[in-house]
Amino acid sequence: MSETTPIRLAVIDIDSGFVRVLTKRLEGLGWQYQVLASVPRVEDLVSMRLNALVVDLGMLAPEGWAFLDRVCSALPGMGLIVCTGRSTVAQRVRGLRFGADDWLTKPCHPEELIARVEAVVRRRKRAEVRVDVGPVVAGELEIRADQFQAFVRGQSIDLTRREFEVLQLLAEANGQVLQREEIYQRVWGYAMARGDRSVDVFVRKVRQKIEKASPDWEYIHTHFGIGYRFEPHSEALEEQAPAEVAHEAPLPEEEPASVRR
Repeated sequence: MSETTPIRLAVIDIDSGFVRVLTKRLEGLGWQYQVLASVPRVEDLVSMRLNALVVDLGMLAPEGWAFLDRVCSALPGMGLIVCTGRSTVAQRVRGLRFGADDWLTKPCHPEELIARVEAVVRRRKRAEVRVDVGPVVAGELEIRADQFQAFVRGQSIDLTRREFEVLQLLAEANGQVLQREEIYQRVWGYAMARGDRSVDVFVRKVRQKIEKASPDWEYIHTHFGIGYRFEPHSEALEEQAPAEVAHEAPLPEEEPASVRR
């Protein structure tokens, strides 16, 4: 998407007053938008080729969490913003961990929602630029930005969108240690709250999935109190190296000068 291409947005909301003000502003911006008063099929959302989706989670109950999970899995390149009523910290954390890019609590100003949508779309656009770089191969792992997935010997290890983003960020750091706060800022898009353990939770999930598929390799290393580093390492290969050397044919010894003819 270029800078001049209008954002394609869908809004799932039945708050008529809020939607009226929001859509008037969207028309002024020239965005392509669609307001949905009921829960659409994920297949329909795919066909809309959206840049972003705004969801009032309250109108999706009790299927809201399952819907978020399906949408994030089917549309890894689309930004997802939850804009809903009062919620608990646990609910907001759960939504962000499912894959939502942002969470805004009503009542809120439509202009703030628009700004958050723009921020999410910018981050997605930067991620699309990295797709053209090509796959990253490390150890037995192949990281494919164009598919938002990683593979071991051709088999997908089935990462969620957020898990993939964490893995991709670490892998692109070229062995440098990334602090937790930096990971959160670059993946979630805003400052990490004190005591938030989201980075640790996602790194643990990524590590478990990768090392289950590739047990002879260790990929993500923890630097306690600091953050994480991505560097493939295999003890199994190191143990094989001396054995391979031992099987090499010995070089013939040179005859002593006294017996040469």
